[in-house]
Amino acid sequence: MKLNFNPLTKEEIHQLETALLVGTLFRKEVLEEIRNSSERLTWVDSLAVAAGALARAKAGMTVSEIAEELGRTETTIREHVKGETKAGKLVNETYELLKEGKLSAEGLIGEGISATTTSDEKLQEIKKELEEVKQKLENVIQKL
Repeated sequence: MKLNFNPLTKEEIHQLETALLVGTLFRKEVLEEIRNSSERLTWVDSLAVAAGALARAKAGMTVSEIAEELGRTETTIREHVKGETKAGKLVNETYELLKEGKLSAEGLIGEGISATTTSDEKLQEIKKELEEVKQKLENVIQKL
């Protein structure tokens, strides 16, 4: 599967969003930040919003459309997309790594999700997987 860096459809937006989120979450410095952070769930949420904002911005959506869809303020969306927040900066860096081929999108998305699954079902599966990853991360951090 080829990742579209300027998505045209909702499915392509979700694919880019997923690749950005997963690619950012599993970067060494991000895992360290999450492990050491007292506000790790807020941090993971910020990364998810930044990934969603950037994917939608690359699709040509306006800041107000993105803010409404993601349930955040226009200022927050603008800061994430411009890379003015830490989460936004990291997601933008991941976008560049994906675009330059230094990070493989194929390994980040699509595995374990059937081709007949709808976009909404894929999003629900991804959200479920993200919650499972957050829970596992919480358990590992507590053990440490």
